Amino acid sequence: MKKMIKATAVLMAASVLLSGCAASGAGAGDKKTLTVFNYSEYLDPEAIEMFTKETGIEILYEEALTPEDLYTKYKSGAVDYDLICTSDYMLGRLINEGELAKIDYSTFENKGNIGDKYWEFTKSFDPDCTYTMPYFWGTVGILYNTTKVHGPIDSWDVLFNHEYKGDIIMQNSIRDTYMVALKYLGYSLNTTNEDEIAAAQKLLIDQRDDVQAYLVDEARDEVVAGNAAMAVVYSGEAYLGHDMNPDLEYVIPKEGTNVWVDSFAITKKCDNMEGAQKFLDFLCREDIAEMNFRYIYYSTPNEAVIANLDDEERNNPALVPPENATDNCEVNTQSDEATAAKYNELWKELKSGI
Repeated sequence: MKKMIKATAVLMAASVLLSGCAASGAGAGDKKTLTVFNYSEYLDPEAIEMFTKETGIEILYEEALTPEDLYTKYKSGAVDYDLICTSDYMLGRLINEGELAKIDYSTFENKGNIGDKYWEFTKSFDPDCTYTMPYFWGTVGILYNTTKVHGPIDSWDVLFNHEYKGDIIMQNSIRDTYMVALKYLGYSLNTTNEDEIAAAQKLLIDQRDDVQAYLVDEARDEVVAGNAAMAVVYSGEAYLGHDMNPDLEYVIPKEGTNVWVDSFAITKKCDNMEGAQKFLDFLCREDIAEMNFRYIYYSTPNEAVIANLDDEERNNPALVPPENATDNCEVNTQSDEATAAKYNELWKELKSGI
């Protein structure tokens, strides 16, 4: 899931530009236009320019900060988006609501660049892989300072064994924090079993005094600065952290973790299906996928790009996890409203004791 945050002023400017184009009728019915909604800083602007130059199709582009922001704006109907990029569980929700159109992959030249295992991940929220196209993916794991721990780390146990009291940073996120506890206990991160969720809550409450802070993007920065021994982070943040401090290592714990998949989809409102499919195929092209990979440095599902990485990049588990590292991993699917409400209640209880 994309975690970087772009300046609000830039987002507002992009929204104003897009709204103005839509209001003037540039998008509706114009076969030389595509309206694209994506996360912030999640596509190289040069790639957009190249697509327009090659096809003559203008891209009207807007950015969102979170899956929830994107969903709310999309559902408001203020703009008729042709293409959206968002996260696994949110795409599952949109599929269930009938908001997405099927992609005709028979028109693609570059679909084969997407590796089989990424389509397997996709099946957890798009069972027939007909509504979505994998774009970036990654894991949640532990970023740790090798000079502050006793040997290599391979388990979530290091967060709960009380050995690093006050030196641990957890994610300030309901999904990510409870995922860690559930996977450590051997449960599915998508469980709705009340006893399993209660056991995770007890574990996290017992851990609370060992936690220095619950943070989001700042978690990486605190480990980089040497202010904490370890933090639960997204793999993309771990790569950047290692780049800033070579003493840092990233591990996907052996008990398994969350594999997240951000994918593109065509909306049911799209009135330029041919152009939308050309754009998705364009994103699968090796040179374009590499441009976006270099721009973002999140794990790519494009195996043509992976094959050409240098040894250092290919051996970095934050970019290319070892072959068996994701065997015990799961994709987060949307929980039912009752389970979501239960997690919200437990989260308030957990945080109230800080």
